[in-house]
Amino acid sequence: MRRLLFLLVIAVALAAPVAAVAAERTVSVSASVERQVPNDAAEVHFSVSKERPGRAAALRIVAARVQAVIAASQGIAGVGAGDVTTGSISVRRVERGKRPVYRASEGVTVVTHSPEAAGDLVAAGVAAGATSTRGPRFFVGDREAAYNAALVEALAQARTKAGLLAAAAGATLGPAITIVEGGGVTPVSGMRGAASPKGEDVAAPPVKPGKSTVEATVAATFALE
Repeated sequence: MRRLLFLLVIAVALAAPVAAVAAERTVSVSASVERQVPNDAAEVHFSVSKERPGRAAALRIVAARVQAVIAASQGIAGVGAGDVTTGSISVRRVERGKRPVYRASEGVTVVTHSPEAAGDLVAAGVAAGATSTRGPRFFVGDREAAYNAALVEALAQARTKAGLLAAAAGATLGPAITIVEGGGVTPVSGMRGAASPKGEDVAAPPVKPGKSTVEATVAATFALE
């Protein structure tokens, strides 16, 4: 009886590693997706600056012109109430010969959700008194949604690859055990330009919103059954 029990314990001990190996059968794969997504937003940065003999005079003129740039921007298609942001304000002394003057400046950043109107936005800001511009920078408004869509596509590709390998190994693909993601959205570069003096007729420059590159990578491990 004791000998039989001893043999049974040995049999269980030998079977345990085999079962553990079977339970650990997995397949690991990776998949990458690169998609071109149309840009549906554009950002333009304006700067207003003015030099005057006194600080207050310089700042007063800049404040009036910034208000004019904001008002002009809000009349452009795709610009909402929360799409205009003012930047830092500075007043500094500048040496001009024997008599110093003071230069005041302030920035304004505007986003339009109608990227094809970016040229009109630049022209409106310049005509309203902006002394320099930067942009437009085109981008995808909902970056997270664009990335998530690419991520789901990458996981589907990873599952397909894993299924092919599982079939080749004579196994059935089980559920995913681990999933690791990576990637992002890369917007295109915008153009830069200098503004014309206030009051001058400004033609809207041509713009092409283009597309942004969305990349997603998935590394996944699936169980084999």
